Amino acid sequence: MLLSRSSALVLLVVLQFVAGSLAQTCQSPDVRCDFVCDCSDCSDERDCGHNGKEFECDFEDAMCGWTDQSIDAPVYSWDRFQRGDTLPDSGPSSDYTTGTATGWFMGVTAVNSESVSTAVFTSPDMQQSSPTCRLRLRYFLWDSGHTGLGATPLWASVHHQGAREAVVWRPEATSVRGWREATVYLGRIPGPFQIRLHSQRSQGGKGDVAVDQLEFLDCALPLPLPGQECPTNMVECKREGCVDQRQVCDGTDDCGDGTDELNCGEFSICDFEEGLCEWDLTSLSNLKWFRTNQQSLSITDPLRGPGRDHSNNSVTGHFLYVTVPDGGLKMDWAAFQSHLLEPTNSTHPCKMVMYTHQFGPRSGGLTVLVADRKIYPVWERAGALGDVWVRAEVEIVTNNTFQIVIMAAIRDLAYGGIAIDSIVLSPECRPSTANYTLAEFPKSPKEPCTEPDKMCNFYGDCPDAEDETKCGDFSDPEGSSGWTDTSIGNQGWVLFKNSTSNEEYLSVDVSPGQQLTEAQTRTPLLGPSGPACTLRFDFALTGNPEHIGELSIRVIDSMLGVQPKLWEFSGKTGTDEESWQTASLNIGARKYRFQLAFEARRVKICPCTKIKVRNVHFASCHAEYFPSFPTELSCNFEDGLCGWYQDNSDNFDWSVLNGTDHTIGIGSSLAVDMWSPSLRGAFGRLISFTKVPASSDQCLSFYYKIYGPNTGALNVKLLSKDGSESVLWTRSGAHGNMWHEAHCPVPHQLTKFQLIFEAVRSGFDGRIAIDDVAFSERPCTLPRMCSFEGQQCGYSSSGKVNWLYRNGYTTTMNGPMTDHTLETKLGFYMMANTAGNILPWGETTLLTSPVRQGPAMTECVHFWYQMGGEDSGSLTLYMKPVKGERVKIFSDSLEQGYIWRHGKGNISSGFVDWQLEFEVVGAGGQTTFVAVDDISILAHPCQDLGSKCTLERGMCSWTNTKNGQKGLEKDQLDWELTSQEAERHFTTPPHDHTLGTERGHFLFLPSSNRTAALQRAYLMSPHLPPTKGTCLKFWAYKQYSSDTAELKVWMLVEGLLNQLVVVSELDDLWRRIDVNITSAQEYQIVFEGIKGSSGAIALDDIEYTVGIDCAGEVKDPVSTSQNHDNAGGIAASVIVMLLLVGTLVALLVYYLRTRPEVASSSSSSSPSARGGFSNDIYEPDLTQDRVAVPSVQNHPMAAGFNDVSVYEDVREMEVA
Repeated sequence: MLLSRSSALVLLVVLQFVAGSLAQTCQSPDVRCDFVCDCSDCSDERDCGHNGKEFECDFEDAMCGWTDQSIDAPVYSWDRFQRGDTLPDSGPSSDYTTGTATGWFMGVTAVNSESVSTAVFTSPDMQQSSPTCRLRLRYFLWDSGHTGLGATPLWASVHHQGAREAVVWRPEATSVRGWREATVYLGRIPGPFQIRLHSQRSQGGKGDVAVDQLEFLDCALPLPLPGQECPTNMVECKREGCVDQRQVCDGTDDCGDGTDELNCGEFSICDFEEGLCEWDLTSLSNLKWFRTNQQSLSITDPLRGPGRDHSNNSVTGHFLYVTVPDGGLKMDWAAFQSHLLEPTNSTHPCKMVMYTHQFGPRSGGLTVLVADRKIYPVWERAGALGDVWVRAEVEIVTNNTFQIVIMAAIRDLAYGGIAIDSIVLSPECRPSTANYTLAEFPKSPKEPCTEPDKMCNFYGDCPDAEDETKCGDFSDPEGSSGWTDTSIGNQGWVLFKNSTSNEEYLSVDVSPGQQLTEAQTRTPLLGPSGPACTLRFDFALTGNPEHIGELSIRVIDSMLGVQPKLWEFSGKTGTDEESWQTASLNIGARKYRFQLAFEARRVKICPCTKIKVRNVHFASCHAEYFPSFPTELSCNFEDGLCGWYQDNSDNFDWSVLNGTDHTIGIGSSLAVDMWSPSLRGAFGRLISFTKVPASSDQCLSFYYKIYGPNTGALNVKLLSKDGSESVLWTRSGAHGNMWHEAHCPVPHQLTKFQLIFEAVRSGFDGRIAIDDVAFSERPCTLPRMCSFEGQQCGYSSSGKVNWLYRNGYTTTMNGPMTDHTLETKLGFYMMANTAGNILPWGETTLLTSPVRQGPAMTECVHFWYQMGGEDSGSLTLYMKPVKGERVKIFSDSLEQGYIWRHGKGNISSGFVDWQLEFEVVGAGGQTTFVAVDDISILAHPCQDLGSKCTLERGMCSWTNTKNGQKGLEKDQLDWELTSQEAERHFTTPPHDHTLGTERGHFLFLPSSNRTAALQRAYLMSPHLPPTKGTCLKFWAYKQYSSDTAELKVWMLVEGLLNQLVVVSELDDLWRRIDVNITSAQEYQIVFEGIKGSSGAIALDDIEYTVGIDCAGEVKDPVSTSQNHDNAGGIAASVIVMLLLVGTLVALLVYYLRTRPEVASSSSSSSPSARGGFSNDIYEPDLTQDRVAVPSVQNHPMAAGFNDVSVYEDVREMEVA
């Protein structure tokens, strides 16, 4: 027994020792941060500039070991940021990883200095890297303040021991408000190193330079094959890893210990460290190649030179280089050549490996020629390939002595050039002692028939459309030659042509590049293109394996850079090589020149797999071509976008949403789902086809939804011919889960113009949708809702003084500092200056609406007003019939203080058309004013103060807050109006309380991971009078799963909050809550919803009985207010009812007399005559599915709009 215990103890000690030894081994400095998980939990790769087995850093939890080491840290530095609750004026609209306001990213601080400041973001020390090592990242580069990005707003360098840092990445300094993807090619670094991200600016906004989602790819050196020897086609390294035979003696240390570059004595290797070897730089061109290194070119200007050589990956290593000389470009080509070489044959060809660096717009291309009896090309690589040394391999077979000629084409542009390093000639490239015979020069290339920007623009500018013959369209005899392989990896594209069968196709094959990247082939620069531009092609991924590989298409925009993939296919199309499929996709309108790129990767390179593309064809691509549609801009989106197209320069597209449209309820609409996890960026735009000027104002009508607790904004803009944009109409915040009608006035234009629907992603948990768009050639009528944001809605001024169209920034001596709609200085309202020296005592000024067609039913007008200063005057609202005397429906003359108050009144006009008149009478005050905002007309009578709000006809007088009020913290979310029947996304109660059905409405606040936990939403009552006893009654619902979600009720008095009740668990049931309220001062009731991580809280049947407590006892004396007078509305209702009876009798007589004529002449007007298709048969009862909810939260003009003008005299209409 004792022996057994001793053995167990010894075993335990041994196991602990072994475990400790392994832990120490996997955490030793030699293996830490070497891109290999030596520990089972990969803890040795933690805080190495990346974390975990994926070698990624998204900055969500920490900075992964990165630190700010800025040279000018107090002035300019890097920091870890979140976006914040509102759309910022600078920096990203969200991080990249999560796409929400709660995600983290690294960005620069704001800077404003006289001289250029430098911010430096530095990684921890990493061990050596492989030649294939690359860092993929997302970066953000935006000039939010229009101060200029400068030449070097962002670049990356590598610093390793004993050497000066070398530049490895320089993105194009173009301003784009969106995340972009880039790859930093680090290459072979033989010892410990750091990566540094630099930014140099003198002026710029916070976050305007940012990075996120860092991924290190293929950085580890070759690893041993467990229990295996290297395959026959591979070579074993001293480190026990294996490399491919073709990597032996190719000028790159692929093993990491130099094994593959040993025993290369028969090869001619020139790294230009000791001179030119046997290469001759003399040339007939006055543009010359020269031997140099980066240190000699520049160590202060990141845009000069390749940044490093290939052989040593350092600034001191040498290479050959050509660029635009300081004296300017006189000839655009430069060449150098080898010594004379012996003839070769197909069994023993001369093989040359070299590494090229083709960077920047100056890089026109590189060609390898053979000069024997003639000079002819054997290899070429066009354009710029980025900040990377690319391996090239050329085989030469000739029966004559020859020279290798390497020629570069250089463009006279801003920066860049071409470098060559590490040229390796195989033993078959034998020097020759024969006499050199001058080779016959080839004919000079034909001069272009037109200027470069007109080449391949989808329009024949030259005779026989010669400028469009080599643009990548296979229908042209030379079209296929327009595709150029731009692969830098071990797979590339080749053009296969069969002269007998005239068959031609592009195919993916083995390529000499060393990077493990996709094969890529590009067109020349195309376009610009029009909205109907379509690409069609056949493709085949064939072979025996179940998965052949991937094929995709993307756009490389000359201004916006590499764009997301337009189309992709993964898998296989069949086993047989002729298993072709056809694809057609919309390229759309591209305002800048662009290239199309096919990208592909075969999982297995063998005869058993093929990836091929043929019959590439462009259709309807000219920029000025707009197809005709019978309905033009009028569209219900059941069959495409009609006269609208997606903007390809924005951040995301509108999507077709099936099953929840306005037209028929189960059809299609267009939507942007802010809750989509794949969405990034701030804007998604839908642009109309070009419209010609009309003789008068026009009207764009449509139905829209802005739904969710954290949505964004919907704008309608006018795009002028000169490129300027103007906001015509805007809405933001929660509007309920229902369709609203809007009529947007389009002012008379003198030149061609376009219209834009713009979704602004200022929130992350909602949906914006549009449907049933109609464009008519007549002006819009009176709106049902007017917030004065971007327009005056047709209201006009008359009287002693004019009403002013103002916001907080245009107010000088007097006037509200914020509007009611947005509660910010950016928001607009209408104001009358009632100071005695402007509007003397007793003088009047009128604000008059456009004429509105009189309905049969009684309607309710709601509005918000503010009366500021002592003796500010009186405000009276009249309904003015087209015929007859005006009727007073509301008045107030109290000194209200500088707060927005709610007013309302009933309108009963029968069939008589009418206008609203806001009349202000001066009272001789000083610095006084009267202002109105948010005028809405609801299709039902007004409810009395304190009556129950069932939410079946909207939110009554309850409102969401927008940007905070005195005494309240700024909220981030909104209470949203919906029903269980209409809900498709959020978790809600199974029914409302009022009706007890799925169709009944309620207010709710959902909890989701799209916004941060514990964010709040405030629901506010109007201002209520002092009371000795008022009862607040409401029904509340809270789900068990709502965890941290909470409901609080407050009383707000002069900026001070008094808590009335806190609602906790409600057992997934509707529960009634009664609260007695007493207040010696005017107050408001506040419902505060605090969201959790799941579930929802909801409200219904909200009621307050003014002056009567919860026991039913009258606490306040009954009084009749003389200031809020609506007696005129009641009297008008009686008079109008009598007139209505008489009118109906007259109509009945008229109908009986004219019935035969009406029957014989009845016909419907054409859609074009009525401005588009009719939706009359789909119009539901407005009292059931229409609600007016004031706009909230983030104003689109505050959300980064630049150079936007606002029309003052425009009108819009919205059905509540």
